[in-house]
Amino acid sequence: MDAKTEQSRLDHAVKRLALALDALDAAVEHRRDTDRDEDGLGRQLQRLGADRSRLAAALDGETARARRLEAANRELADRLDAAIGSIQDLLQAHGGEA
Repeated sequence: MDAKTEQSRLDHAVKRLALALDALDAAVEHRRDTDRDEDGLGRQLQRLGADRSRLAAALDGETARARRLEAANRELADRLDAAIGSIQDLLQAHGGEA
């Protein structure tokens, strides 16, 4: 082989190595971007989990409040029925009509 052919083969090998290194750099950059996206998704998932927990606690509190209001409403209705019955009894006892 002459020196010119050897140099040409060497130049060709260097070009292939440069292309391979460029491809490797691109792959590494893509991986970094992917990792950043995954980290961002992980943080977003954690925030969503925290929001879900907070909303579940708020829902539990509101459900308990609604139950207390329903119980108070039933008690008030019972008291009103009793008061209406007492007034009707008084009216009937004193000659009024109910």
